[in-house]
Parts: sequence; C-alpha cells; structure tokens
Amino acid sequence: MTVSDPSSSRLPALLSSASVEISSRGHQIAELRDHFAEGTDVTITFLPGDHYRHNVETAAALRRAGFNPVPHIAAREMASREALDDFLARARGEADVTRILLVAGDVAAARGPFKSTRDVCASGLIEVHGIACVSVAGHPEGHPFLELRDALNGLKAWRDWGRRTGTRVDVVTQFCFESTPILQWIAELDRAGIDLPVIVGLAGPATPATLTKFALRCGVGNSMRALRAQIGRFGRLLMDTGPDDVVRGLRCAPAAATDSIAGFHLFPFGGLRKAGDWLRTCDRDPPGLERAAMSSAGLQNP
Repeated sequence: MTVSDPSSSRLPALLSSASVEISSRGHQIAELRDHFAEGTDVTITFLPGDHYRHNVETAAALRRAGFNPVPHIAAREMASREALDDFLARARGEADVTRILLVAGDVAAARGPFKSTRDVCASGLIEVHGIACVSVAGHPEGHPFLELRDALNGLKAWRDWGRRTGTRVDVVTQFCFESTPILQWIAELDRAGIDLPVIVGLAGPATPATLTKFALRCGVGNSMRALRAQIGRFGRLLMDTGPDDVVRGLRCAPAAATDSIAGFHLFPFGGLRKAGDWLRTCDRDPPGLERAAMSSAGLQNP
C-alpha cells in the first residue's frame, strides 16, 4: 500500500468544486440550487429522443440560476450539420456556453452525418462558435467497442486538435468503484504521452442496487467487485454507498500518479441532495483513517 503523499492534498480542493449532472428536462434546477453552490459546472445529459432546443432552454435556465451550463452533445443524435450549427449557436447566444461535453450517443445508428465525436470535431463548428473547452469521454475499465490502443489514439487526436485550435480539451472518465483502474489508466495516458487534464467521474451516493443498475447500463466492469465487497461489508442492500473508497485510494497514491487529475465530476444516481451532502462531508476523514479503510477493504493501488 502506498503512503499518502502530502502533495496529494490538492485533491480535496478539487472535490469541493466538482461538477454535477442533471437531465435535459430542467426540472432539477430548484433542487440543484438547494444543494450546490453558484458557479458550479453542471452538465446536461443528451439522451435518445432529446431535442437539442430543450437542452438549450435548460442551459439558459442554469445560467440565470448562477451555474455554468455544460451541455452534452451526442454526435449520433444530430440530424444534420445545420442542427449542430444551430445547437452551438443557440447555446452560445442564449446561455453563454463556453464548454461542451462530447459523447457519441446511446444509439447504434447515427441520425445524420456524425457517427462519432471526431466527426463533430472535423466539422469545424466548435471553433466557429468560440467554444473554449471540449470535454471528451474516458473509460478506465475499457471502452465497450474500442481496444485500448484505439482509444488512446483517439485521445491523441483530440490532444493534437486542441493544440492546433487553441481549445482546451479534457477527459471526463466513466465512474468506477475503486481507484486502481483509474490510476492504471492515467499511467497508460502518461506512457502514451497524452497530457490531457483528467476529470475523474464519481458515482454519487446511492443504494448498491441502484449503482449496480447504472453500472451494468454504462459498461462498468471489473470494479464491480468493489461494490460487491461493500455490500458484503455492510450486509444491507438499502444502505447508501458513496465514492469514498475511490477518493481515499486516489489520495493515498503518490502525487505523481495523480498529477493529471484536474477535477471531479459527480453522477448523482441517488439524487442531487445526497450528492451535495456527500460533497460537504467527504473531507472529514483524516489520512490515517483513509489508510485503515483501504486496508480493511482489501483495496490497493499499483
């Protein structure tokens, strides 16, 4: 087990400004204001069947409420180049959006000309509309349809595009239930010379049954064993499980192993109230208890 490195104390500060996710319907904004600080980055999902104008309306409402809207753009849901152009123009003009999160989309067949996020990149529309930051997805436990080498090559292409256009590119990871896959994946990025900032995705507090449902839907793999271990430790399916072990594992890693971590993103599977409450209390464990918790859980970092 790795002894905590003092320079890893920057991670709690990053946690305090974690971003969070809401649906495109916008009905969660009142609850968001009750549990998250103004100025928080709030991503807006783009699920199959969503219409981008609803996402823009939600983004504008978030901006009025004092948050920074970060709409997802699902490449395969864009019916045409004109639709993407209109989406970006409205997002910039109506909600002052400067950051977007690009995903391929949860549909097998593209509705229009964009089969991947790289197709959106190649359109030139991101630069035309002055988007300053683009977030792309990372998969520490592997991409369901890409080999690691292909996934790394895709991230290299994004790195090069960002350098060429002057656009900040970062990587928002899929959530895991232990820190080891995240640290191993970051090490792979380092070996490949991919120096993109990493935003670590965390599964917010929820029952193990709820987390299992979302994990299966999102393709989370080996770290499911950590979730099963927590069920065994607590012996109850109704007790909320948060990302504490993941955060402890990252904090106990050498600082060099977490240098590329630039922030955290919460997936609030158990609701915004639980996610906000967890953020306010997650830094109360002293480092000694972190190491004890890691040991008792049988979790180790590489």
